[in-house]
Amino acid sequence: MAGFPEQSRSLRAFAPALILLAISFLINYVDRGNLSIASPLLTIELQLPPAKLGILLSAFFWTYTVMQFFMGWLVDHYDVNRILAAGFLLWSLATATTGLVRGFVLLFVMRLILGIGESVALPAGSKILARCLPEHYRGFASGALMSALRIGNALGTFGAGFLMVKYGWRPVFIGVGLVSLLWLPAWLKWMPHESRAVRPAAQSCLNTLDIFAQRSFWGTTLGHFSCNYLFYFMITWLPGYLALGRHLSMSTMIKVAGVYYSVDAVSAMFGGWLQDFYIRRGHSCTVVRKTAMGIAFSLGAIGVMGCALAGAQSYLLWLMLAGIGCGLSAPGIYAFCQRIAGTESVGRWYGPQNGFANFAGIICPALTGWVVGRTGNFFWPFAVTSAICVIGVFAWVFVVGRVEPLNWSTERSSTIVTAGVPS
Repeated sequence: MAGFPEQSRSLRAFAPALILLAISFLINYVDRGNLSIASPLLTIELQLPPAKLGILLSAFFWTYTVMQFFMGWLVDHYDVNRILAAGFLLWSLATATTGLVRGFVLLFVMRLILGIGESVALPAGSKILARCLPEHYRGFASGALMSALRIGNALGTFGAGFLMVKYGWRPVFIGVGLVSLLWLPAWLKWMPHESRAVRPAAQSCLNTLDIFAQRSFWGTTLGHFSCNYLFYFMITWLPGYLALGRHLSMSTMIKVAGVYYSVDAVSAMFGGWLQDFYIRRGHSCTVVRKTAMGIAFSLGAIGVMGCALAGAQSYLLWLMLAGIGCGLSAPGIYAFCQRIAGTESVGRWYGPQNGFANFAGIICPALTGWVVGRTGNFFWPFAVTSAICVIGVFAWVFVVGRVEPLNWSTERSSTIVTAGVPS
């Protein structure tokens, strides 16, 4: 496969780099989720109403979303390993600094900077997997990375949450940001090395408009938005929902949220492995990947709505069902674009896909805070999230075409000819 030595196609040979990528994703989501865990403490310290808390929780996504459109192009054209290292350094320092600043405005600025640094992680990870692994290992590898970021949520909830209860939120932010810098020397030692192979001409001259002309791009983007809406709803508001909507104590909230994130993480890795298992047995990649996404979003929709309607004694089972659905959907947001776009174009496909999809991170926290502030309960935020999961089923199953590599030479010629035909 162009860009990396042939031996790196082995999952075993790639294992050290995959482990380090997974650790970086874990740290990434510990850092972005810490503010949600600290939200009950921040609400008291800064006297934040729900709407203002929602704005603070969404601030990260403002810069994160915008930068996705640039990062996809960047990782396709430059050394993806060093770009990832630079972003990691920036977001770690931003996390540590968050524990030092005072007031709403400076916290808001630190979240914006965190979004810039963390924007590199997912496009870089997708690029590296597409270059290093064949299709029948990408589901597991994608699931492992998506599982790692979910473990980041669980670890942040259990570990950072209990530390915040004992020591306060500021020392936790400072400690996590500084300790995570130990990842950098390990990555510089074991990162996969690029060769000087020449990129295929048909793909190297692609531009964003070529990708935007594909119906499957908009299908994966709409599906990814649906995935993100459910995922970010649970990252940003699950702790608040459990504390405010279900009246749990801080310690009980940490346990319940941590179990949810753990179920989500295990489902992501298991789902990716299971998809690869069926593909290795000769089943169609299109059928396997689409079936997995249809089941995942159906479970998510049912679980979320069930949780909204359930009583105090039964909501937990519905919440865990939503976690299983959310986890099962995770490998697909990587695996689809890696397969369809191809090795050299995956960054330019995934970056905008993730950029559009992350408008969910801007909309969801702020909208949820506004609705909760107006209604005093969480029913309508859960109902909206369930409906968006149904849209996800439609997008992945019916809007996305065949999950097979595009012939970019043919696609570009077809687009040019079609554009030249009078209407």
